[in-house]
Amino acid sequence: MGADTVDIALVRPGSPTATAGGRKRIRVNGVARRPATLAAVLRIVIFAPEEMLLVAGSPSLRRTAIDRIAASRSPGYAAALSTYGRALQQRNGLLRAIREERAERADLRYWDQPFLDAGGAIVTARLQLLHELGPALGAAHAEIAPEEAAQASLRLRYETNAPAGAGETPREALARRLVETADKEAWNGSTLVGPHRDDLSFVLDGRDLATFASRGQQRTAILAFKLAELDLLTAHDGRPPLLLLDDVFSELDPDRRAHLVRRIAELPQAFVTTTTLEDLDPALRRIATTWRVDPASEGATLDGPTAADGAAAAGSLAAVR
Repeated sequence: MGADTVDIALVRPGSPTATAGGRKRIRVNGVARRPATLAAVLRIVIFAPEEMLLVAGSPSLRRTAIDRIAASRSPGYAAALSTYGRALQQRNGLLRAIREERAERADLRYWDQPFLDAGGAIVTARLQLLHELGPALGAAHAEIAPEEAAQASLRLRYETNAPAGAGETPREALARRLVETADKEAWNGSTLVGPHRDDLSFVLDGRDLATFASRGQQRTAILAFKLAELDLLTAHDGRPPLLLLDDVFSELDPDRRAHLVRRIAELPQAFVTTTTLEDLDPALRRIATTWRVDPASEGATLDGPTAADGAAAAGSLAAVR
């Protein structure tokens, strides 16, 4: 089966084919598609400056990161997230009504079933994913920072508000916690336990990176996570995602930069963006094909490509300026 051809164009307002607000127009094999369907044919792993919040930022960022990987591997996971979200919304509405004495606790039973079924499935899938992601994360960390990895391995630790006891499944643990927190939930008017409140942490030598790591160590951990995500998704069906890296080399020492360049160069394709070409690692520039994006009031223009020495041989790396 041949590869799909994906065309993405931003149609400017005023053009013959423009949509309201200058929206993107997406075609797959010449057929118009909605943006929501694009992930099925064009998977992307991205590192951008805002990803630096992944280690020490809000738990919702880490939940979103792991949920994105799980949904990429299984449509059933995305369905469970949707079901859970609806059930959670309904439960919270009823809990507010109960607090205001406009509803009874018995009314929760209808939504508890899908809440527990989907919530248990989500936690089970997350734990399985972290188990599978572990070896790839450790290998990527050792590749980027071999000296640090030799002293301690990097891993992800799942932190749940409904830990399973001996012989309990995640669903059973969640059901038990709902009973234990019932009075407090009614008082607060919101659901206090479930995967929407779980977290995961980056752990090195038994310690949470958010509490002690330097910016360089945090960046290394996040890059290792992204490369592990790429490896896991590639192993799933043999289709490597497109890797997008923005401002990736700042705060990395020369050794870590060199290790990362070697890894990027081995990929089928990657896009690395920067505001100044000289900020890219020299070894990367030697094998890259370069485009320049020039902003203008009527729309950006793209100049290039310009092949650097060795780029034709490598053929797998694009640097966008």
